[in-house]
Amino acid sequence: MIRSAVLPKPAPARVLACGAYLKNTACLLEGTRVLWSAPHGDLIGAANREALNDSVEELLREASGPVQAVAHDLHPDFHSTHVAQAVADRLGVPAIGVQHHHAHIAVVQAEQGVAGPVIGLALDGVGLGDDGSAWGGEVLWVDSAANRWRRLDHLAPLMLPGGDVAAREPWRMAAAVLQRLGRTDEIEARFAQVVGVFAARLVRSLLERQVNSFPTTSAGRWFDAAAGALGLCVHQTVEAEAAIALEQQARTWLQAHPEFVVQWTTLDLSPLVAKLFAMSDEGVASSGEGAALFHLGLAGGLAHAATEAARTHGTRTVILGGGCFLNQVLSERVSAALHGAGLVVLRPQGVCCGDAGLALGQAWVAGCTLHARQVMASSAEVSSCA
Repeated sequence: MIRSAVLPKPAPARVLACGAYLKNTACLLEGTRVLWSAPHGDLIGAANREALNDSVEELLREASGPVQAVAHDLHPDFHSTHVAQAVADRLGVPAIGVQHHHAHIAVVQAEQGVAGPVIGLALDGVGLGDDGSAWGGEVLWVDSAANRWRRLDHLAPLMLPGGDVAAREPWRMAAAVLQRLGRTDEIEARFAQVVGVFAARLVRSLLERQVNSFPTTSAGRWFDAAAGALGLCVHQTVEAEAAIALEQQARTWLQAHPEFVVQWTTLDLSPLVAKLFAMSDEGVASSGEGAALFHLGLAGGLAHAATEAARTHGTRTVILGGGCFLNQVLSERVSAALHGAGLVVLRPQGVCCGDAGLALGQAWVAGCTLHARQVMASSAEVSSCA
């Protein structure tokens, strides 16, 4: 079922966007109108992939004129990327790849008609960076009007021991923090009892040798590390289980301790997680305080980075995007700190801040890219005729 929404400013081009790999939804952007497909879920199974294929054709039929570009994620292996490239080839229009976290910020720029440069805080589980690495805790500068953006800063990277399996086993991310702290000799003693000696020894070896492990700046994996350090979650049976448990603990503790304050101004959270390990050694009674410490530290580091970036780049607007901002404790604390610094804070209103809304950002960036190309081509033509 197609649903529609209206934007405050017209898009610079008519663009079809094929969305993300997880929580996939496609959209068609034309003028001030956005047409959304039904949600397709994660593009893992054949049924969801076929649903995306059908939705793309339906959106094309609903277009009031020829589509000028097709937008997709930078990841070359996503089904949504393959669909976008095939459709673009068939229509004879450009297929434009859009970096995942840039698209998260562009969602708000499109939805709320934001003019001028902004600072974007984009936090989620993972998205392919333009350098080929796994991003997820990003401070960006974005100017959609000029079709420019760049990465200013990011959360300190953690290794993913065993690759993608680490996203399902928070204890591995806690072990990665120990590696960052130079304390890999503690991994077996801390985790062998709950995951087995072989698994703990293997992860220690992977981290020490940096084999089958790659770095990520993902905020989602830092949440996993904190939950793993506190012993709140060892294996995740559902998505974001560890982060949800951590947020619940933090919210409950902060309600009982409203005076609690954490002074933290860096994006390296490993010293914070080191404190969580120490609290874990004291017992379950400390888990709420540890969860609160992590949330407030993360919020402080992000707010400080965004405030400094806004001052440096001459903007007063900060956009929050990405699935981690579904976390109300984090969102409220970051927003409060930015407001206290005199900044305007925006986040998606009628669109999900996570991957379900990503197609709108993809379409907006692709439209701006196409418009910029046309302007450059026209300028070059004028120059050659002069």
